[in-house]
Parts: sequence; structure tokens; C-alpha cells
Amino acid sequence: MSAAGQDTVVTIGTRGSPLALAQAHEVRGRLARAHGLDEDRIAIRIIRTSGDAIQDRPLLEAGGKGLFTKEIEEALLAGTIDLAVHSSKDVPTFLPDALWLSVFLTREDPRDVFISPKAASLQDLPAGSIVGTASLRRQAMVLRLRPDLKVASIRGNVETRLRKLAAGEADATLLALAGLNRLGMADKATCILSVDEFLPAVGQGAIAIESRRDDDRTNALVAAIGDADAETALAAERSFLALLDGSCRTPIGGHCQVRGDRIAFRGLIISPDGRESYETAREGARGDAVQLGADAARELRDRAGEKFFTLFGGA
Repeated sequence: MSAAGQDTVVTIGTRGSPLALAQAHEVRGRLARAHGLDEDRIAIRIIRTSGDAIQDRPLLEAGGKGLFTKEIEEALLAGTIDLAVHSSKDVPTFLPDALWLSVFLTREDPRDVFISPKAASLQDLPAGSIVGTASLRRQAMVLRLRPDLKVASIRGNVETRLRKLAAGEADATLLALAGLNRLGMADKATCILSVDEFLPAVGQGAIAIESRRDDDRTNALVAAIGDADAETALAAERSFLALLDGSCRTPIGGHCQVRGDRIAFRGLIISPDGRESYETAREGARGDAVQLGADAARELRDRAGEKFFTLFGGA
């Protein structure tokens, strides 16, 4: 992996999984092309996060998705890296005051995929089959569609989860199509789940760049590779999440489509067993993305009642 040297222009911090590295290399390539730089002048530093180290229990028991960003953010604050590359869905709603999500790259396909050696689709799985996933959202949505199935926790990077599936630890699993595409493994998908039937996680498919607010030089460099549509979509989705997502224990889905000057947003909260759910939708001007996402969240909080969040561990 490239190390920082005297000729280094900027240093990227990232997790060390194959997917995280693919995303970091995508950012490096885009920066190099945008600024006419040799890629070797953009260093990549691998940072092992708590989320990577903890493999013996569900992340919810250890602190939630912030475990995938904590050590990287510490490196940013210490100045040992200039920017961090994250999967947007791994980034907590609230960041340290000195940091911000400065740029989102053009969004990949946000859909989930169903993968199984035993069935062509989720609906085709025999009753009692085991679906392996570490995602509370995917668990809840599987059980809503197929309450006769069982869900077991399978953790690890994409390759690890596919190996566990092949070894028979589960009959099927669900993964993000974006990750498979970035790894050149889209052929592993048995079928793609539509957004209408299986609402993605907030931020799914989008790469986020995090940097220091006061680092004008880095912020100017990354601004050249940002995508305005992705920024608008994520503004709505993260605004929705911010008013719902206290401890990451409530399954939440949210997806915003940008069509020119208009946006269409859908949001969902659902109990972990899939039996109780509340959905809503909003359409409006792209300039109102933050307000639309927040308004959708307030509606669902009102409809579900605070008891819903107390029972299912949310805010």
C-alpha cells in the first residue's frame, strides 16, 4: 500500500477490507485525473477500526456503526491523514465538530441483492431456511416478507460472508449491489431486490469523503470530484436518519431519488421481527432535501409513537 513520502500531495485513510480499498483507490484515481497528478503522489493509509477488530459479537452490542469510523476520525483529527473514505451507510449521523462530509462521489446502484445456492429468490426459499445477515434492517425486512424464515448473524467482509454461505452456515444472504459492482463480483448475485420491495439503508451505494472543516487545501482538492445529485440525496436521507437514529438499534431504510430539480424520498422504520412497520414518502424541490427528510422522520415518529423506539431500542 502506498505510503506518504516527500512528494505526497494528500493522504487518504481507509479501512483495510477489499471493498474499502477499492473505494479508496477509486477516490485516488478520480483525484489524480481531476488534478493531473501521478497516483503515486496520493498516499493510502490503512487504519484498523474497532468494527474490523470485533468479530465475536454483533456490532450493536459493542457500539454500533461508529466503530467503523472512530479510529479513522481520530487520525483525521490528529492530522496523520488528510481525508477519509467511507461507505456512506457506515458513517454515524453526528460527526465530531471539526469534521464534515465534504464530498460524495457519484452514487452506485443502491439496491440489495439476494444470494443463495438453493433458491432463485427470497420468495423461493423453503420455509425454515436460514438467511445470514448482520444487518438489522435486512433481518427485519426479510422477516416482514417471509416470517417463516430464520435469520442468523453472519459478519465479515463481502468475501468472508460469501465463504460462510458456501460453507453452509446459511441458506442465503443479502449484500449491497454497489459493493459487488466495485469488487467486480456482480455475478455472485442470484437476483436483485427492487427498491420498492426492499428499501436500502440510508447512504447505501454512496462513497463519502470526510475531511477537516478548516483544511481549505484538502477541501478544495476533493471538491473537484463531488457529485451534486449524490450530495442532495444524502442530505435528505441523513436528515431523515438524524431524527430517528439514536442508538442504531431501530431498523431504518431510506432512499432519495434526484430527478433534475425535484427529489422523491421514501423512508421506513420497522421492528426487528418485521411485524410492525411505518413508511412514508415525500416529493419536492431538491433545495428542500434536508427539510423533506426531517419532515418524513417527524411523521414516522408521531405515527409510531415513542413506545415503538423504546421497545426496539431506538432514540
